[in-house]
Amino acid sequence: MVAKLQDVAKRAGVTITTVSRVLNDFPHVSKKTHDKVYAAIRALNYHPNALARSLQGKSSKFIGLIFPTIANPFFSELSNELEVKLSAKGYKIIIASSANNVEAERRYLGMLAANMVEGIITGSHNLGVEEYDQVNMPIVSFDRFLSDKIPIVSSDNLNGGKLATQYLIDQGAKRIAIITDDDDSKSPTSLRAIGALNPIHKANVQAEEFSFPDAHFTEEKKSEELKDLLSGNKFDGIFANNDTTALQINKIIKENNFKKIPVVGYDGTAFVRLYLTDIATIVQPISQIADALIDLLFKRIEKPDIHFANPPLLPVELFKS
Repeated sequence: MVAKLQDVAKRAGVTITTVSRVLNDFPHVSKKTHDKVYAAIRALNYHPNALARSLQGKSSKFIGLIFPTIANPFFSELSNELEVKLSAKGYKIIIASSANNVEAERRYLGMLAANMVEGIITGSHNLGVEEYDQVNMPIVSFDRFLSDKIPIVSSDNLNGGKLATQYLIDQGAKRIAIITDDDDSKSPTSLRAIGALNPIHKANVQAEEFSFPDAHFTEEKKSEELKDLLSGNKFDGIFANNDTTALQINKIIKENNFKKIPVVGYDGTAFVRLYLTDIATIVQPISQIADALIDLLFKRIEKPDIHFANPPLLPVELFKS
């Protein structure tokens, strides 16, 4: 069996990222670590990626993308925008779908580093991946806090939450369910629920938060939980954490003949706005997000040792059919 990067890391007792650092002659790697990695390489007869090694010191013209899943319309459209815009600059992309799996994300991060992409754009939903602190290459994040070293591009989540619940209140909702991602990190997405509470407090209506984190719920389990939430007719308006959840809620309402209530989702992709018009949604400016991510990444590529602050928030808007 041909040895892989993961095999070398396991035998040497280090991370995949550390093996990549050794192979690519990054500074600040101790002699002890260097020797352990090369001892494992010799023992396993491992052969590093020849193309990557041949590009040492040259521009690879590749950018890595790490997103939870491109089956989600939002990440599919964002990936497409990034590909088109990067292609215009003469770059190609490598897409890694982390599938809400921490170990898969660690492997992809090591793979991208080993194959010498010039930088990484990530929208990871896996929190606590410590390798993001260790990878010595330019990385920018969309909407997620991953490390103090990684700047974040984000739309205005706080205002998005406000717009969503104000819409429900304008529809006459008095008891609102707010569905969140169960994210207690410093990620900007946590501001959606905070923003949502602002109009609720002003209007003196009732609200309750529920968490359905995709990393811990199968679609079947999530449907069961949402059905239980809807079955008692306790709520007359729902703010969902994304459009796929909002559509799932409407599907459950129709299939079970529950009372129809206003539902507002989040993301507002072109696909949802054009073809799935039975929900309101908060529209994120995908083209502007792609521009901001690329601009910030290339600034980091040009000046890797400089800390870049998070750029200004991008505007969001309410779409209703």
